[in-house]
Amino acid sequence: MDVQRLELLRELAERRTVTAVARATHRTPSAVSQQLKVLEREAGLPLTERSGRGLVLTSAGRALARSASDVAVALARANALWDEFRNLATGEVSVVTFPTAGQMLLPGAIADLAATPGLVVTCTDLDPELSDFPALTAEFDIVLAHTMRGQPSWGGRGLTVVPLMTEPLDVGLPVGHRLAGRASVSAGDVASEPWIGVPGGYPFERILHEIEQQSGERLTVTQRFADLRLIESFITAGLGIALLPRYTSAGDQPGRLVLKPLRGVDAERQIVALMRPDRAERLAVRTVVDVLREQAAQVQSQHAHRQ
Repeated sequence: MDVQRLELLRELAERRTVTAVARATHRTPSAVSQQLKVLEREAGLPLTERSGRGLVLTSAGRALARSASDVAVALARANALWDEFRNLATGEVSVVTFPTAGQMLLPGAIADLAATPGLVVTCTDLDPELSDFPALTAEFDIVLAHTMRGQPSWGGRGLTVVPLMTEPLDVGLPVGHRLAGRASVSAGDVASEPWIGVPGGYPFERILHEIEQQSGERLTVTQRFADLRLIESFITAGLGIALLPRYTSAGDQPGRLVLKPLRGVDAERQIVALMRPDRAERLAVRTVVDVLREQAAQVQSQHAHRQ
């Protein structure tokens, strides 16, 4: 069977439509359909079937798509081994990050990687809902994602998941707040406060639900924003309190706001790198991930020394 046609079948399994596969592989939809028909003849079994106006994989198609993923990983591993012999971590690596991870990790990582000849790292930022992170691995080599403890991981999605760091989430209070002098706060302390929340589906939402469960009170969420700086501006204006990531918030800037650990609640997020397994084999991708891990360790170490 032709490797490139196997890759098209794998793309169809991940992207779900011929149009999306065509767009991703820079082909026309008719060209993709023709190549899939050729693969069916090679396989000797139906690999796709009509569903409405589109195509879905048959059970044989799904099995062969999984094998196509194995083939892609094996080829990528062979290429990576050859790159290691030549000591060449070259090529372009694309990274997508949610904003605060990019703020913490990317400037230092890109500066360090500038010393690697032939390696080009291109970065962009998005702030998707938790469930949308895995889909980005189809478009980017490395996806920086975050999740809370107790939320579904991405281990069962066929992705390579590399843990980078754990970041505590604190309660952000305006300077002069009645709780600002406390060393920490409990769910009961903050339940009656007006809250600045995040959009539904964002990772921090789970912790708000846990505060409600522990306190026995329903939280009053007056506004919902995805942007950290906008949330901070509402806190400093005295319009509410919110959960803020300890390492990337403005809480360590005197006169703006203060951060207080949330006692008795598992309030921390896991920051990971998500990759398709074949891309994770590339030496250039592994080089970038290694530097991201180093940057994450430095961030955690710097904050540990401040405490």
